[in-house]
Amino acid sequence: MQTGKAGGGGTPMNKGGFASALVRLNHITHRIVLFIAQASILAMVAIVTLTVILRYCFNTGLSWAEEVPRLLVTVFAFIACAIGVRDHLHVAVNAIYNQLPVGGKARKVLDVLTDVVVLLCGLFMLFTGGARTMKLFGMPGTLPITGISTAWQYLPIPIAGFVITFDSILFLTGIVSRDDLLYSEKE
Repeated sequence: MQTGKAGGGGTPMNKGGFASALVRLNHITHRIVLFIAQASILAMVAIVTLTVILRYCFNTGLSWAEEVPRLLVTVFAFIACAIGVRDHLHVAVNAIYNQLPVGGKARKVLDVLTDVVVLLCGLFMLFTGGARTMKLFGMPGTLPITGISTAWQYLPIPIAGFVITFDSILFLTGIVSRDDLLYSEKE
């Protein structure tokens, strides 16, 4: 798929209306998850900084300053994982892959295999994480200081699983190509 502008996550050229709508939905989804990740990391840094200042300068602290950043780091980690999948920034061993000819069949097979494995991981996160989260929302467990349901710790897992699954399906169907980057530049 050719994009409107290289490296800019443009809209697809020569694609039908449904494919174009899916690409737009994908870009909107990623804007939302990027905002969530940014807000999480900023809140974490602010809370931890405030806690350090209060503890060392005023000899006091915030009772909830351990629980909330722990929740936020979970949100950030899983959402960042989903963001990394979009531009194929996940960990990979490329020793053999880089020896293969660029644009060759072997590379294409490995690309598809990678997308299938990532799809399976996304589906696992979506369904098992979703089941765990739903189960915990039905239980009375809460975090001791904030009183927040323990289910909130697990909610980022099915959300990230959905985004990973959505991206993988778009890659496997060819609606989004590997060159349609949102967060990085083409090498």
